[in-house]
Amino acid sequence: MEPEKLLQILSQAARLKTTMRHCYTMEGRGESVADHSWRIALMAMLMTGIEEFRDINMDRVIRMCLIHDLGESFTGDIPAFEKTDSDTGEEVDLFRRWVDSFPEPQRGEWTGLLAEMEALKTREARLYKALDKIEAIISHNESDIRTWLPLEYDLQLTYGRDNMAFSQYMMKLRALVDDWTREKIEREG
Repeated sequence: MEPEKLLQILSQAARLKTTMRHCYTMEGRGESVADHSWRIALMAMLMTGIEEFRDINMDRVIRMCLIHDLGESFTGDIPAFEKTDSDTGEEVDLFRRWVDSFPEPQRGEWTGLLAEMEALKTREARLYKALDKIEAIISHNESDIRTWLPLEYDLQLTYGRDNMAFSQYMMKLRALVDDWTREKIEREG
């Protein structure tokens, strides 16, 4: 890859640093999409060595985590409870057109990752998607409950549950996070 193209790609990706999500950090700062993507990649890295995931290519999962929301560098973030199929289609279309401008071998690798992520058939893709969902719930639990919308009290306990069902480990993690959610609502809500 020519250095000029690398800088173009990095400039577009840098927009995620200032693309805000519908969530706040523990300190009350708005969370960026980059914050979220970094943490799910870290979560995947931390799962290396867990017996249930020994047959998973964790490097591939980390790569999925790092690129999964880059389409939002074009469209911005739309909260899951507001995002339509049309919004998703536009985001995916812009992301794919951008990736099509990449040189090989990056274009081929990223196109393959995107197809795998959309299909959700491999354990790697299912794990990335589960991490994407659980990280959002964890981040929300870390934020001040006064920032929650009324619909989020129930959403915290249902969001992404189906994406975690493939894994005993993820379901155990989900149970802990759900307990935390219930305690937070009882204590602060």
